[in-house]
Amino acid sequence: MSSENSSADDVRRAADDEQRVWDVVVVGAGPAGASAAYAAAVAGRSVLLLEKAELPRYKTCGGGIIGPSRDSLPPGFELPFKDRVHAVTFSMDGRFARTRRSRQMLFGLINRPEFDQQLVEHAQKAGAELRTGATVSRVEQHGSAVPDRRTVAVVLQGGETVLARAVVGADGSASRIGAHVGVKLDQVDLGLEVEIPVPDTVAEDWQGRVLIDWGPMPGSYGWVFPKGDTLTVGVISARGEGAATKRYLEDFIARLGLAGFEPAISSGHLTRCRADDSPLSRGRVLVCGDAAGLLEPWTREGISFALRSGRLAGEWAVRIAEAHDAVDARRQALNYAFAIKAGLGVEMSVGKRLLAAFERRPGMFHAALTGFRPVWKAFMGITRGSTTLGELVRSHPLAGRALSVLDRTPQGPDAKDATDTETTGAEGTDAELRGAEPRIAEG
Repeated sequence: MSSENSSADDVRRAADDEQRVWDVVVVGAGPAGASAAYAAAVAGRSVLLLEKAELPRYKTCGGGIIGPSRDSLPPGFELPFKDRVHAVTFSMDGRFARTRRSRQMLFGLINRPEFDQQLVEHAQKAGAELRTGATVSRVEQHGSAVPDRRTVAVVLQGGETVLARAVVGADGSASRIGAHVGVKLDQVDLGLEVEIPVPDTVAEDWQGRVLIDWGPMPGSYGWVFPKGDTLTVGVISARGEGAATKRYLEDFIARLGLAGFEPAISSGHLTRCRADDSPLSRGRVLVCGDAAGLLEPWTREGISFALRSGRLAGEWAVRIAEAHDAVDARRQALNYAFAIKAGLGVEMSVGKRLLAAFERRPGMFHAALTGFRPVWKAFMGITRGSTTLGELVRSHPLAGRALSVLDRTPQGPDAKDATDTETTGAEGTDAELRGAEPRIAEG
């Protein structure tokens, strides 16, 4: 073949690549995006996964893998656990510490860079193509960049355009795709976190046990998650309390006896919960995970919501890609929204009610978790994946009545906190929080 013919073929191939229309383009390669890409690729569709960073990359996240997360992973996925949790120490701003222990594992702890990388690799093995260093500037469903009404144009920084029959936005809580869809938020929280390398003697004290500390600001809490020779320590509270949140983290670390260790990483992150009437789609574009504001409002747990919503988004994106007109595409998008609201939406609704009650009476929650066995059993069931918040309220009349009572709990100065009267026998010392063996209640 002559060099002239070869050059002409190269030009034609380049032109074909520029005009290629992917079945599904997924923006963001976190748990939601990787799950969406996997689901669409397994269905036999052409899938392009776009990620602005180079992988693996760090994400501010406690890294707890509860039952619903485990159950949403691709077949054959080997969880890269750094520790397996069998005990939880609960405290209230460093006081009233008590540990509850389970004979079975409650949940596992992972590092996000490793976990996310494995998810992406599973999507690639299923047939998805990964492209890193690709920052999306906007999405267009009309105009000169869009060749027909069945196509969406994903415009990258620098002007390059990628075409798709359906797009899934999984680009995090500051999502450009979410802005295109019109995602509305009604709860924004600030999380601060440090990764602290510790000596073996300290690591051994924490092995298999996490700490959850109900914080000094309404709705706030802190955590210690052990991961081998590193402790992930963080706090979260409503946005607008930045200085108080930072002070809480500093005091928390000092109280734990960890102030003398230099953090390897210090980071912050805003978590955003969707409003009840927030859209989940626009035309041929769906959003999932943090981009859609999908996470549990009370604990702000997001990994399971990302995995579950990502899988659903990938499955429905395939149907949208197959839709031949706007009416059919709209029908499939509405079905996706219904699937999200029927499952994750119910859990979020219960979580919002729990957060509102927790903001008013954190002592009541502490007393119930540390001293009332049915509540501890419910906690174990949720973390292991044998039930969900929605299922508890729906199938257990006592849980439903208890939540209704919490909804009616009065607010204001007359609503005395239950800390002093409802944690009898649950008092602890600062030594318990510094790694000494705490008081244990069998679960």
